[in-house]
Amino acid sequence: MRTADEQELRSASLRLAAQFALIILGLFIALGAVVYTVVSAGQAESAQKTLSDASMVDSVHDAPRSLLVTVVMPGGRDSSPDMPEGLPDEKAIQEVIAHGGSQSGVVEAGGQRYLTETDVRHGKVVQIAYSLAEQEEELNRLVVALVASGLIATVAAAAIGLVIARRSMRPLAEALALQRRFVADAGHELRTPLTLLSTRAQLLRRHVAAGTAGSSDTGDDEVRTGLDEIVDDSRALTEIVQDLLTAADPRQTAESEGVDLRELAAAVARSADGRAEERGLTISVDAAPDAMVTGAPVSLRRMIVALVDNALDHARSEVRVSVAVARDRVVLTVEDDGPGFSAGVEDRAFERFATARDAQPGDDRARHYGLGLALVAEVVTRHHGTVDASNRAGGGAVVTVRLPRRS
Repeated sequence: MRTADEQELRSASLRLAAQFALIILGLFIALGAVVYTVVSAGQAESAQKTLSDASMVDSVHDAPRSLLVTVVMPGGRDSSPDMPEGLPDEKAIQEVIAHGGSQSGVVEAGGQRYLTETDVRHGKVVQIAYSLAEQEEELNRLVVALVASGLIATVAAAAIGLVIARRSMRPLAEALALQRRFVADAGHELRTPLTLLSTRAQLLRRHVAAGTAGSSDTGDDEVRTGLDEIVDDSRALTEIVQDLLTAADPRQTAESEGVDLRELAAAVARSADGRAEERGLTISVDAAPDAMVTGAPVSLRRMIVALVDNALDHARSEVRVSVAVARDRVVLTVEDDGPGFSAGVEDRAFERFATARDAQPGDDRARHYGLGLALVAEVVTRHHGTVDASNRAGGGAVVTVRLPRRS
């Protein structure tokens, strides 16, 4: 039984082989069209030259065997023997008799096509017909040869492409398999200590709660609050690790559900209050009701955490988080009153390890953006949304996320 990696390798190889075969087929069709056009034009020129070489013929007996001649004289007409039904072209003859000049065209006669030339020669109306049957047979043989060659070339290209694709992609498949094994091993190694940390924190919280029951000591309240936060943070960290492992393996998909972005933003802001107080910053949340989106709660939480952390890193006094509803979109905005983005860096802020290129050494705007905003962009893309960065009119950075509203 094939493994998932082998099936993906086989599927990708077949797609590449098919694409390579289609490219060869397209090139062969284009080349065949050129060859057909050139040969057809050459045959038409050859047929016209044959008629031109017979421009002095004015008698049935002087005509080459490949030509059929009709001569109309004042006393009657003379035609080549075995003239097929449909020749001569009476309409062209009558036109030349009535108006003079020359008439040329293609006539169907006896199941074949003939190139005709009708004009006046030495007081006689002469019509010469040249059969195009041989040329058409040659073109048909050419088409058959081109089609057969094209099919053979396409099959050969598909086979060769399949072999080359498998050989080329095997090292990549092995690298991906190694990456997935690493992801699985890392997930196992990280989940175990995180689970133990969460369990010990919960046991310690119960022990402290039992030992300080009925106590109103402020210090005890702070300890209980701190333990509650440790338990919550360890649970969130476990969920984030699982989300990162899911994102690292494209074969896995996180379960989607309805998420209230207002509650999620408020929860992230509360968890960041301690860090904000240490830096002398304030965090405010302004959220509209019914800000529901569809997605993975852990991923969306990680997105908001990254935005708030980035704002806290660069804010001077405050960070503002707002959630609004605009028709079929929920708009999340995170603002800070820091130096803002350097000119032109807004478009690159969501690249991994983006840096302001135009900033001078020592400039507080010459900041690195690391992985945080890049991870934000990945989460937003997975949730079919958009994200952009800009500067506030009064100074500071603004990052705006727009996600589809849950109907």
